[in-house]
Amino acid sequence: MGRHVESFLEVMAVERGASDHTLAAYAHDLGDAASFLAGRGQSLEAAGTDALRAYLAGLSDAGFAPATRRRRLAALRQFFRQLYLDGVRPDDPTGTLEAPRKARALPRNLSEDQAGRLLDLAEAEVEQAQPGRARLRAARLHALAETLYATGLRVSELIALPRAVLRAGGGAVLVRGKGGRDRLVPLGERAAPALARFSALEGEAGSPAGSERWLFPAVSASGHVTRQAVARELKGLAARAGLPPSAVSPHVLRHAFASHLLQNGADLRAVQELLGHADISTTEIYTHVLERRLLDLVSAHHPLSEAWPGG
Repeated sequence: MGRHVESFLEVMAVERGASDHTLAAYAHDLGDAASFLAGRGQSLEAAGTDALRAYLAGLSDAGFAPATRRRRLAALRQFFRQLYLDGVRPDDPTGTLEAPRKARALPRNLSEDQAGRLLDLAEAEVEQAQPGRARLRAARLHALAETLYATGLRVSELIALPRAVLRAGGGAVLVRGKGGRDRLVPLGERAAPALARFSALEGEAGSPAGSERWLFPAVSASGHVTRQAVARELKGLAARAGLPPSAVSPHVLRHAFASHLLQNGADLRAVQELLGHADISTTEIYTHVLERRLLDLVSAHHPLSEAWPGG
């Protein structure tokens, strides 16, 4: 280990209180960079920006994860900053190096079969519930679940739907999303009747406070059902359907809506509009679905593919 690396580790330990684990990680990362540069006839202490960029590019080519490459760059930045403060170097060659972007985690999702099982159970529970408040509660849960999956609404948009959407014909809902942007979202063949049945049962049970204003009224400060209540009831439904409660939430149904549309041939721009994303880059989290569909298409139809009927 070079004397400058040893000096750096000593500073990190004494002045910054770095743990043994952190010191070992710094030593490993700086040692790896030093080995790479030695192969190019350069020392770590004298390395320039281009040489360090080549080192990081080599990590990428070798398949190292973005998180690992960010950690290696962080170690180099700390090291060269200390060399600059100690007067060993007049510059910091890491100043213009860009850290790899964090990979966006794929959202939790449900398969089409799982979504169908969830919604079928919600519908069956309405039929099985005792007439009165129990059936009304089951009908509300069914309407909430069907509408979330049919429209991809954010839960905040769903609970704030006005009752007027029922008087608009039932084929679509006008949603006010983030930034005050309005969008028209079709309800689909299952959500519309589920909403109509809930509304009819609600009328039979008597009008609760807020029923003239909100589609899903409730006894709450806002006058409508809360996000927490929707999430809680969906998790209970998931458990009864044999699904892990942690795997089901309003946001998961929104992701399922988008993923299943793309799996069945929808255009990414159309999904962007339906989700209410201002920027297409937000919708591009779902490109893994498109990539899978394209891979399957090539596998099934390319003449060099083993799966091709003529191959």
